[in-house]
Amino acid sequence: MSETRTILLADAARNGSRRRRMPKQRTSLRHREARFGQFFISGYTLLLLAFGIIPALYALYLSFTRNGAFVGFENFTRIFADYRFWPAATHVAVYILFWLISLIVVVVALALIVHAIRVRWISASARFLYYIPGAIAGASSVMLWLFLLDPTVSPVAGLLRGFGLDTLVRTVSIDNLPVIFTIIAFWTGAGSWIVIMYGALNNIDTEVMEAARIDGANAVQTAWHIQLPMMTKWISYMGVMSLAAGTQLFVEPRILSQATRGVVPEDYSLNQLAYLYAFRQNDFSGSAAISIVLLAIALILSSIFIFRGKLFESD
Repeated sequence: MSETRTILLADAARNGSRRRRMPKQRTSLRHREARFGQFFISGYTLLLLAFGIIPALYALYLSFTRNGAFVGFENFTRIFADYRFWPAATHVAVYILFWLISLIVVVVALALIVHAIRVRWISASARFLYYIPGAIAGASSVMLWLFLLDPTVSPVAGLLRGFGLDTLVRTVSIDNLPVIFTIIAFWTGAGSWIVIMYGALNNIDTEVMEAARIDGANAVQTAWHIQLPMMTKWISYMGVMSLAAGTQLFVEPRILSQATRGVVPEDYSLNQLAYLYAFRQNDFSGSAAISIVLLAIALILSSIFIFRGKLFESD
């Protein structure tokens, strides 16, 4: 009896010691995780400072000065009075409107369709096919589309002529450019977003999906009431990133301008206009003012996506 009591007392002592050690172990684990987290974000923080925050602060300084002297809002007044500013701002606004609507609607719809495919190899093949155009990005994709849009060499010349576009000049007229740039951007960027949205759909709890099926919800009802609300953060993230890319429209109109010998104007977008201010007119203050305007617009619109999409709220 005394031996049993001794064993029980020893077990109790061991358990007590183990319980006292567990909070210390958890604290140590959290500290270790925090140190790893700080290590991983340190590189990004340095790059953000070097290529994001410090250049933005320098641009802010330039936008309120001229030849080193403080001039208040004079640089902003000057660019707003420039006859090229508002047409360029309109071009970018129309392009972003087309680009964001087509991206959000079509990408989400395609991701839902691919996710609903039950045959695994078909689903994987569809994701691969969507992702391939993303490998041809930037100037190379514009060069490829330049051949596609030229009815004299394009493999889809019949389709272009069907729309009355029998020359490259007519195809890349100013009125058609927002649609053309939207198609190019969608072709190069949508595939990676479809894969990301597919991953977001896979994160939805299978028990929730099973409960919807048991309740008799069809595919459309499940997508509308279950999947879309649970993808809101991912859609907001896509909106923020695409908005940032859209406001920087430069390469596409620049290459088309050179290829068409001026049919597409050199000041088509705000980024191009800022480039002309800096390197043609040697007016870095005006160029900085345009960049600050673009930054302010991007921050305001991104804030709408962040707060409406509850991007930083934890579940």
